[in-house]
Amino acid sequence: MPQIKTLAAFTAVAATAALVAVPSASAATTTIRRGTTTGAAYSGKVQGSLLGTATVSTTLGSGTCTSSTLLGSIASNGTGLNITAASFSSPPSTGCSGALSSTITSVVPWNGGNVTYAPVAGGRDATLTLANFKVKAVVNIFGGITCYYGGSITANAWNGTNANRPVTTSPEAQAGLKNATVNKISSGSNFLCPGTATVTGTYALKGEVTAGSGTYNQTLVVTS
Repeated sequence: MPQIKTLAAFTAVAATAALVAVPSASAATTTIRRGTTTGAAYSGKVQGSLLGTATVSTTLGSGTCTSSTLLGSIASNGTGLNITAASFSSPPSTGCSGALSSTITSVVPWNGGNVTYAPVAGGRDATLTLANFKVKAVVNIFGGITCYYGGSITANAWNGTNANRPVTTSPEAQAGLKNATVNKISSGSNFLCPGTATVTGTYALKGEVTAGSGTYNQTLVVTS
């Protein structure tokens, strides 16, 4: 049993994409802009890149991923946040680190998410929801154990100018998590997989200066 302590933990990284579960707050309008609060509205492809590490815990133990990238798209009014690709590893390993390596595969797309401008004094600028996510982890133990996790989760997000953002050394918009909970999908999961896992980590969020370039160099800002 100690050897499978990372089995569901690593799977949960994908489920959260480095986000913290919090209640949503309503806002009159939402606009995603280029560069500044007065910049042009932005619609198009987006990238989330892990800042630092993501730590994940279950009843069986904990583990760490050091590299993760999410790719997708969003509309300028914050709707239609769709994730089309996601990767998770701890280089040079193709899996995430811990007592036992786990290979994580995202089951995409994760469609129907959103970003909502919902500032809190001394805190976030917005909320971010990943909807309909699903990931698969295969762990090399007892001939291979498969776990699935998924669902929807709502998180805090910060603009790059917000002094309260989780990683102040990065000037980009961020989505951060702290002990966010994700749930096991029973169908297809081994009975040894824990029912829940909690995740802590932060992603930097960027868009494309030139649409379709595949180069994510556009700072994004969420406003009303």
